[in-house]
Amino acid sequence: MYKLAFYVPLEDAETVKEAVFASGAGRIGDYEACCFETRGTGQFRPLAGADPHIGRVGDLAKVEEVKVELVCEDHLIRAAVDALRRAHPYEEPAYDVWKLAEL
Repeated sequence: MYKLAFYVPLEDAETVKEAVFASGAGRIGDYEACCFETRGTGQFRPLAGADPHIGRVGDLAKVEEVKVELVCEDHLIRAAVDALRRAHPYEEPAYDVWKLAEL
């Protein structure tokens, strides 16, 4: 089992979550579309060569975002990350993947 966490602008959160859930991620027992969300502020400065969805090259941007955390079975994690990257509005979405211990 893996844990997948990603950051996404508030207005795009539902679309990205649905894409990740469609890959089969976010299932716990007899439940689907399971996740936890935390709101916060992300910041970044696009460098030369970037094509930012929000902000302008060279300017520091601050964006209200949601951190979404969910679990994913081993055989689905690559598809979940691929779905996340395809649905996310950013060129370089920030995400983390952790292998969970089996107890």
